[in-house]
Amino acid sequence: MAKGKKTKQAKGKTITLKTAQNCVELILNGKRRLDLSFKGIGAVPKCIQALHDVDQLDLSRNLIRKIPEFIDHFTKITLLDLHSNYLEELPAAIGRLQSLLVLNLCNNRLKNLPRELGSLQKLQTLNLGLNQLEALPTFIAALKDLRHLGLSDNRLTRVPPCLARLSKLERVNLERNPIPTEQAPSGGAAGAAERLYLVKESFLCEGCLSKCQMERKKMEDA
Repeated sequence: MAKGKKTKQAKGKTITLKTAQNCVELILNGKRRLDLSFKGIGAVPKCIQALHDVDQLDLSRNLIRKIPEFIDHFTKITLLDLHSNYLEELPAAIGRLQSLLVLNLCNNRLKNLPRELGSLQKLQTLNLGLNQLEALPTFIAALKDLRHLGLSDNRLTRVPPCLARLSKLERVNLERNPIPTEQAPSGGAAGAAERLYLVKESFLCEGCLSKCQMERKKMEDA
């Protein structure tokens, strides 16, 4: 579902428990995935609470506007895919999905994120691309295990300072944000998006490490 083609949508289809059960598929290592993508649903079906013991939940490419509080019944899931919906907010309950490794929220209408998102201590991949975020909240720095962060196509006007506190971060995508391509006159790091690369410190020689530490300090001061 292309973001530019989102228009006024229909109410959405209804999913029965039997239909949902038929959408459970086996994946690697005997894990189970509930795949309700491309179903034309406008709301998360209440009936899927009966399938809360699945390992992955895919609700992507639908017409969903709101994630219900009962999402926290899915305590086992390691992957939650919500991309390409119409979400404008997330419930606090999402912070109780303590097994999550991957959370895909790409291509929605998010302007803010709930503080509870910072409670996902095992999260390794977070995709927030194609939303309406003007800033990245500081509590994202609490995601100490985060390795991949997608922030492309938002409304960020500077490189989020909290990125410097994510010690395990390997890759971040800041493409197509209104971040200046040249450094601000004050010497800040607002224009660093075009030259931001994240590598492990042990991979750098002493000179390069010193230079990176200086750039990092500029970003934090900015």
